Amino acid sequence: MNHVLLFIGNLGGGEWILIILAIILLFGGKKIPELMRGIGQGIREFNDAKKSVKDQIEDGMRTKEGDKK
Repeated sequence: MNHVLLFIGNLGGGEWILIILAIILLFGGKKIPELMRGIGQGIREFNDAKKSVKDQIEDGMRTKEGDKK
């Protein structure tokens, strides 16, 4: 999977324009805001879940340290 992510860094301006044009052709201009909204909501939910797990781990560590004292 790392090799897939590596090629994204090698994209130039022309490649990005082609990708954007392909997305516009596939989804149409009216569907793109809806698509972006969905992506933003997914990222927001992921970050909320990540923060929740981090908080739970930190609370567990504080509780464990409190038990030792």
